[in-house]
Amino acid sequence: MGTVKQVVGGLDAGFVTTRFNDLLAWAQKYSLFQYPFVTACCGMEFMSVAGPRYDMARFGAEAPRFSPRQADLLWVVGTVSQRQAPALRRIYEQMTDPKWVLAFGTCASCGGFYDNYTTVPGIDKIIPVDVFVPGCPPRPEAVFDGLMLLQEKIQTGKDGPLVVPPKHLPALAQLKKKASTVEFGVEQMERLEAEQAESAAAELAGTERKKLEH
Repeated sequence: MGTVKQVVGGLDAGFVTTRFNDLLAWAQKYSLFQYPFVTACCGMEFMSVAGPRYDMARFGAEAPRFSPRQADLLWVVGTVSQRQAPALRRIYEQMTDPKWVLAFGTCASCGGFYDNYTTVPGIDKIIPVDVFVPGCPPRPEAVFDGLMLLQEKIQTGKDGPLVVPPKHLPALAQLKKKASTVEFGVEQMERLEAEQAESAAAELAGTERKKLEH
């Protein structure tokens, strides 16, 4: 949060000085008014996340606003059909800046198993997305990992979308090392992309070898 300095004034009163932008970002990340765009079965898990057991209030993101003009965090929960796409775009455009988007579940992230002409293959084809939370449906712990990624992104001002890596949820949730959640997510996505590229290269090499054998 920048350089923080303790200043002791008269009567031993304590003051903390910092940059205004850092203070504003700190306030924004703990006052996310959500607009839930719930369309499908992930809505059941969204209700579980919003329940008292998981206490979303500790993140300052529990207050729903059913007018996009009063919200700054758009939760897209579930499948988005081609007919719903214009409505989703219009809702996003009605939100005031700064605004953020969280893709809740696999269908919102990439279309899921609905690989057909009626379904949007990921809401990033329609609106910009800040955090993708994979899962069918994602567990509440994964959703909160995504929410913490978004909070860190707001605080640091980093650009670009982030993805909660499904294979590394315990490490991401615990964050035993004093590291940025954003940096952790970026590093894990780079590692996963490198593994996918290596696997694709090996598969291509195997195909070429079979062709030569025949």
